[in-house]
Amino acid sequence: MSDRQQDPFVGKEILGGQFRIVERIGSGGMGSVYRAEEPQMGRQVAIKILHQKLKERKDLVSRFRREARAMSQLTHPNTVRVFMYGELEDSGALYIVMELLEGLNLNQTVKRGGVMDAPRAISILVPVCHALHEAHQLGIVHRDLKPENIFICRQAGLVDYPKVLDFGLAKVTEAQMQPGSLILTQQGMVFGTPEFMSPEQARGLTLDARSDVYSLACILYEALSGKLPYDAKTPMEYVSKHVSATPIPLAERAPGRNFPPGLWPVLKKALAKRPEDRYDSALSFATALEAVVRAPSELPPSYAVESTVPPPAVENPPAPAASGRRFPEWVVLVTVAVLCLALGGVLAVLAMTYSGK
Repeated sequence: MSDRQQDPFVGKEILGGQFRIVERIGSGGMGSVYRAEEPQMGRQVAIKILHQKLKERKDLVSRFRREARAMSQLTHPNTVRVFMYGELEDSGALYIVMELLEGLNLNQTVKRGGVMDAPRAISILVPVCHALHEAHQLGIVHRDLKPENIFICRQAGLVDYPKVLDFGLAKVTEAQMQPGSLILTQQGMVFGTPEFMSPEQARGLTLDARSDVYSLACILYEALSGKLPYDAKTPMEYVSKHVSATPIPLAERAPGRNFPPGLWPVLKKALAKRPEDRYDSALSFATALEAVVRAPSELPPSYAVESTVPPPAVENPPAPAASGRRFPEWVVLVTVAVLCLALGGVLAVLAMTYSGK
């Protein structure tokens, strides 16, 4: 059965004929992403549309709106560009119109081509740091950085041009929230991907730019070694290791590989348990990484851009499903809840024991 027969949006003109949806190119729990034509501009775009069945879920609608609002403020060339967002006139479905990207996410890139050498991996992470620095300056913390949310494409004749995707879990300052928005970032709530979340995120504490720095360090570590800084098999194990375990040195994780001498100290600092012991900004982390491999001036032109640049920015199709070891958010929430209940039970028993003496 064709997409047109399966999906009512395929072949449809929307927003007064401004766009014609050509095909569905991705689908996930929140919605579907389509390739669409915009005849007046002579270009193709990606359009993300929230699943109709989720329209009544205030939390998910709020997340979708937050993603659109956060990304529409970002102009860095290494952040996927959002052109417009709103509700479709006939169905009321929420949509985001984004730039269309061609390529693979970082997870797929490493799976297909193998682990990266330090210069290549750092040349990808440095512009990602610059893109996030712009977001952080606007009070936006990504909170769900992982290889699937870094898209590698060709642009302006350059290879390995990264774009940061999916600000659906972004934490924005309350001043930026629209009236009636549901705030999902209260202290004590845990969101994100267990393998890449910071210790403070795993504990449900307030997050700032340094939390994203920790996640970036985990991403770089995996791109270089094919493994994460900790050995774990379940969401609860990852949460626990991020909070209390010492990261495995990179040389032990990838024996036989040669890394620049200063690389592990930089990664180790970015992976510090306490935010105050890490780099204080994504920009500082980028500077440290550049110094490891070569002088910043020797990096390819696109990799040393300031965090203020071009016009509106848009997002690309959600990265295809994460690899099998990525755990859904509901799994994280359930495991953390179970852990809390178990701890509460132990404390209750201890209290009864001592009170009986």
